Amino acid sequence: MTERTSRERLLPFLWVPAILVAVVVLMVVTFRNSFQLEKLREQSVVEATLTLANEKADRLDKRIIEQDNTVLSLVDLDERVEFGRAWLSIAARQTPTVRGVLLIDLMSPGKEVVAFSSRAPIPEAEAFRRTFIHVLLPDLELSRLPHTQLRHLHKSHDSHSYLLSYWQRESQGRRYLLVAWHDVPRIVHDLLPSLYSERDEHSRVNVVDADGGIVFGPPLSRGGFTIGRRFETTLYKWRVNVTLISAEELTAAVARRRSLEMALVGLSWVVALAGLTVVLFAAARERKLSNLKSDFVANVSHELKTPLSLVRMFAELLQSGRVENDEKRVQYLEIIVSESDRLAALIENVLDFAKVERGKAAYSFSLTSPGDVVTRAIEACRVRAQREDVELSLSVQANLPQVELDERAVEIAVFNLVDNALKYAPDGRKIVVAVTLGDSAVQVRVTDEGTGIPAEDRKRIFERFVRGRSTSNKQVRGSGIGLALVKHIAEAHGGRTWVEDATPHGSTFVFTLRTRTKPSSESAALSSRLQRSA
Repeated sequence: MTERTSRERLLPFLWVPAILVAVVVLMVVTFRNSFQLEKLREQSVVEATLTLANEKADRLDKRIIEQDNTVLSLVDLDERVEFGRAWLSIAARQTPTVRGVLLIDLMSPGKEVVAFSSRAPIPEAEAFRRTFIHVLLPDLELSRLPHTQLRHLHKSHDSHSYLLSYWQRESQGRRYLLVAWHDVPRIVHDLLPSLYSERDEHSRVNVVDADGGIVFGPPLSRGGFTIGRRFETTLYKWRVNVTLISAEELTAAVARRRSLEMALVGLSWVVALAGLTVVLFAAARERKLSNLKSDFVANVSHELKTPLSLVRMFAELLQSGRVENDEKRVQYLEIIVSESDRLAALIENVLDFAKVERGKAAYSFSLTSPGDVVTRAIEACRVRAQREDVELSLSVQANLPQVELDERAVEIAVFNLVDNALKYAPDGRKIVVAVTLGDSAVQVRVTDEGTGIPAEDRKRIFERFVRGRSTSNKQVRGSGIGLALVKHIAEAHGGRTWVEDATPHGSTFVFTLRTRTKPSSESAALSSRLQRSA
């Protein structure tokens, strides 16, 4: 049994650190996962934005290349007089951004333009032709250009932006260069709006030039979720920027989610600590209660053993016939009756307290005069008070109201308070019991002339199995359940109980009975009869 008790006491000291370690590990893992999840969210947003930027850049390149292929399929290199006529007939519908088509003889000394077809007015077409010969042609990558590969030149000159698509071809033994001249302003004003102005609740797009100036679209917020991508093959000096409109909301949502996770981790830590505290407190309280119960059993056993021993001893004296005279015989019989009453009262106390502990205490309330009930209880205590040479006096206030109460329970409460006064105030020569009307309650006050009760013990002595520390010094017998029973009875009657200092010394125990009906007068004769002393 001792070994098992030791194991039970050591068990909390083993599993409490284990729980703390588990909570710390859980906390670290949660923090780590939270940071990883945040990085994964940001990475997924960046990847989604990059994919969207690639798609929008490829969309423009694809549209321009489609027009380039249409031009290539409609232009005949061997036709000089009617060069580009077939293309001009469908240019407005199928190649709206192509402004003109040129054919250059690469084998001629000056790389002459041998054919030119344009949708632009003649002055504008001639201006472009001169700009192409003197400015743009030298920038074409002709030496490394395979015969079938489509290439583009994107260049700014004299505050104008130019986009050229060109192929190298052979015809009748000569090498030619076919060039498609794209109208960049038309691309900006017509093609870009048709490609990027669709309603999108989640993203916003603009196009900027090499210097960062906005060519198309609104300004974008400079956030971590804005991604730019250059056009790969056509307008390669420009860049398309894509940002998520909900980037700030997403960032805030991520921050809120992280804060929530951190709060939940902190809350779980607090709950774990609180749980451990409660468990440790409950374990300590259980051990304390177990010790109190052990003391209670020892005290009750001692209280039962003493009157039984006296009863047995004096009964054996009477049985042996060695009593000297009738006076001694009567004295022994009185002791036997007194100790029997004391034994019966203790057993009743224990039984009543057991009912309270099991929650089976039942009270039978009836409309009764509290003065009469207290008077009967005091009368039952007078014999013991006289034997111990203590003056027991009772004072009942006139015109007390009748109260719904359990007569036996109130008598038990008075018995216990008077018994405490007799046991714990042996030096006192007087006990005063007073029944008065307070604020909506009848007060029963029991005052002794003992040494008093320390302030730190005044609340605890009404707990079960608890006895004041001063009682252990006086070696006074007691079970530790009397005052707990008084408290339960008072609360069952809608009242309460407490202890206060008496004047000039001693203690006063008070319990109240809440009035439930209007006051009714008691006769003055009854009041005067109740106010008497032993």
